Amino acid sequence: MLGAEMKSKIGRMPVSYRLAVASRVFAAVLGGYLLAALASVCMTLLLPMARTEAVVSGMMLSFLFYLVAILWCFACRTALQAWLGVLAPSLVLGLINGAVYWMNQP
Repeated sequence: MLGAEMKSKIGRMPVSYRLAVASRVFAAVLGGYLLAALASVCMTLLLPMARTEAVVSGMMLSFLFYLVAILWCFACRTALQAWLGVLAPSLVLGLINGAVYWMNQP
């Protein structure tokens, strides 16, 4: 009885709702990974400590960035807001990484 009841509830959900949830999942997984990776590289380049310590610190803190990105994606009202909230900081971190890399070139 319970299985049939669940199937009827799932069948009533509109396709737009399902696509919005799928978009949020992709934003959380892919966008969160991008944000965490860029934050890790940025911290590695900018932290004023030995390179190995900066790498380890950046990698450890990247898990926090990934967690916050996932929470953000499911706390937003719309999927577009979730994508923008993940991609905008990623763009800023990418620009910072590029500028720091360019300044360190001989």
